Amino acid sequence: MTSESEKFKQEREAAIDAMAADAQFQAVNQAWFEHSIRHKYSYNFTWMGRPVIQYPQDIVAMQEIIWEVQPDLIIETGIAHGGSLILYASLLEMAGGPGKVLGIDIEIRPHNRKAIEEHPMFRRITMLEGSAIAPDMVARVREFAASCRRVMVVLDSNHTHDHVLAELQSYADLVSPGSYLVVFDTVVEDLPAQLSGDRPWGPGNNPKTAVRRFLEQDDRFVIERRIQDKLKITVAPDGYLKRIR
Repeated sequence: MTSESEKFKQEREAAIDAMAADAQFQAVNQAWFEHSIRHKYSYNFTWMGRPVIQYPQDIVAMQEIIWEVQPDLIIETGIAHGGSLILYASLLEMAGGPGKVLGIDIEIRPHNRKAIEEHPMFRRITMLEGSAIAPDMVARVREFAASCRRVMVVLDSNHTHDHVLAELQSYADLVSPGSYLVVFDTVVEDLPAQLSGDRPWGPGNNPKTAVRRFLEQDDRFVIERRIQDKLKITVAPDGYLKRIR
């Protein structure tokens, strides 16, 4: 006999299937997303007092992944205001255990560094300043991760194809089997070029194009499409990569 919890799960999976097959719903989501960027929607939210420049749907997805994987270490490239570091550290705190977060950024602005270092969650956070793809930085990160059994990697810094591909090639080996390599802002490929403004990335040159090239070279990872199917609104379509071996 099917338990109530199993029945609920089956109903949920059926609903996700229906959403994924609903072209009209997808079009509505795409239109909403494009309008949201014009209003800088992702800048509206904080996590434990620090700006977390993410969409709420992706925040929930990261919570689900972190609870599933129970990583000893989360590596994130791109720090900005530090909200994501605080988010991951707080989730690891709630999960218990010694989990820690390593953030890397080419420039950590003094006021952001001060705010992060004064935050109660900083005890789980280490920050490194420099290019994430510089050989000496990659070596430092590998040394930091050497004693960790379950590692998760999040890429959210420079969004050009070449930079993201270099990050993928530099850090994929650190991701544990069964864990995730999350590439944010793959959505750039699916948006009108003008929404990228004067940034050096846009359609044809962005994290999603880097993911496509990376997956041609590395068969240890697959796109976990179920995540985007249920989120609908996400900055990381085809960017939630799970290491399967």
